[in-house]
This record gives sequence, structure tokens and C-alpha cells, in this order.
Amino acid sequence: MEQRFTRSEVARMTGATHRQLDYWARLGLVHPRARWGERFFGFADLVAVETLSRLTERRIPAGRLRRAMDALDRQLGEARAPLTALRVSMNGTEIVVHEPGPHGRLVEPLTGQFVLNFEIAPLERKVHALGERSAAEWFELGMVSDASPETLLDAVHAYRRAVDLAPEWVEAHINLGTTLYQLTRMEESREAFSRAVDLDPANSLAHFNLGCMHDRLGDVAAAIDQFSAALAQSPHMADAHLNLALAYEKVQRMTDALRHLSLYLRSEPQGPWAEFARTRLRASRKPESKVTPFRRGRG
Repeated sequence: MEQRFTRSEVARMTGATHRQLDYWARLGLVHPRARWGERFFGFADLVAVETLSRLTERRIPAGRLRRAMDALDRQLGEARAPLTALRVSMNGTEIVVHEPGPHGRLVEPLTGQFVLNFEIAPLERKVHALGERSAAEWFELGMVSDASPETLLDAVHAYRRAVDLAPEWVEAHINLGTTLYQLTRMEESREAFSRAVDLDPANSLAHFNLGCMHDRLGDVAAAIDQFSAALAQSPHMADAHLNLALAYEKVQRMTDALRHLSLYLRSEPQGPWAEFARTRLRASRKPESKVTPFRRGRG
């Protein structure tokens, strides 16, 4: 049976963030399969994520890598080696791919040019700084920078540059809002998530994050609206069920809260929050204490 790994397991094993995994999946660089409301990665995906993580550390943009793979597919068809078998580096602003094998060629897929070995040798030791970055490159730099508390300000700058260059890029607004939240810049974070919702009302993650910000800032009614909107788009979004249940508790709508705790457990039956949900549900089922009824005297 093929091994399957959840997104959380892949993130834990490779150090990649959930957002990076989602982004690479959207680019088609990894191919998770959906089941039971969760996406599972195969072993080949796990190896590809390791490769992508190393390339990201070397500032090789995943979007440009995707375009390079597409170019190789057009040039080589089925003869193209998988990503995990290729050595990838940068030659100025161009991606260079070293095909596998002792006689593998060096090629710039996007230009179709072959590169001599002596041209690429220094690049194995040092990656050249990119010139003017595209929105995608700023976005990926943001994902690298927001992985560490020490570089969160760099991440904000990178995501803002991405948004400046691509104002309608919803994921850039979402990541900007998340990074601002980590810096406790709450109003700015809510503004970023609100912009994402305005751009894509069908984006469940944008609604969910905006709901979290409303809840954090004390606007429970607005939080309930946003969590409900997230679930309207993604009915199996476990965290939205949990957060909506907690919001309903705050306004004493206990029947609604218990219903969403039950729905949360259907999607997320394991983990500390699952036990929290079960405890809440068990407590709700305890019979209410009643006064003992009067009894007749027997004379």
C-alpha cells in the first residue's frame, strides 16, 4: 500500500510551512490527493518537498521553477527527468538545470540555451542576487522570511511589494495579514484579510482569517459571520467549525456551539482540540439535577 502523509506530517518532517505546501501544490510541483476532507502526500511528494525546500533556501523562485519545468516538458516530453533527479541553480536571473547522469547537459530551459560547465561551477557555491524581482519572487521571499520571528519585518516588506506589483493577488494579501498578526499589528492584519475577502468572496481561508481577527478584536458577531462564510465555501473546514463553536459559546448560543463541535470532530477526530470538543459535548449530555418530588404520607 502506498504511503500517505498528511500536510501536517510533511511540514513536520521537512520544515516546509503549510502555506508553502499549498503554494507548491497550486503550481503542480507536488501532487497531493484529497480524501476525507484532507489532502495526502505520497512518498514522491515528500522527496519533492525536500528538494523544493532546499531550492527555496537558495532563493530559487518556485514560480520560475514551474515555468522552467514546463519548458523542459516541451523540449524533452516524457524524457524529462523528475524534479528530484535534477540539479537546479541560478545563472543571474535564469534558472539552470543540470540533467542527471555523468554526461548530463546544462541548460537554461526558459531560453533553450545550453551552458558550459565552467559557467555554472561558481553557482554551486553561491547564488547570484536577483535583479528586479517579480511579484511571485517577492511572494516567495515573504514565505521564506515569515518562517522565523527574526525576519517577520522582512516578510511584511516582501508581501507588500508583491501586493504593490499584483494588487489582486489574494494569497499575497492573506500572507501579509498573517505576518502582520504575528507582529501583533491587528488592525493592519484585519485590513489585509478584508481586502482578500473583497477580492475573492469565495476564498474560505480569507473568510476564516478575517473571522479570527474580528474575534481577537472583540467583534464576535462579525467573527460568526466570517466563520459561517468560510464554511459555506468549505463545509469540511475543521478549524472554522471549532472557532465558530467557540464564538457561539460567547454569545450563549449553546445549541449552535454543540452542533459545530460535533462537526469539528467528524473532520478532526484526533488531537488536543478534539478532546476539548468531546469534553464539551459530554458535559452537555449530563442530566440536570432536579428536586426530589413530593411524596404522600402513608398514614
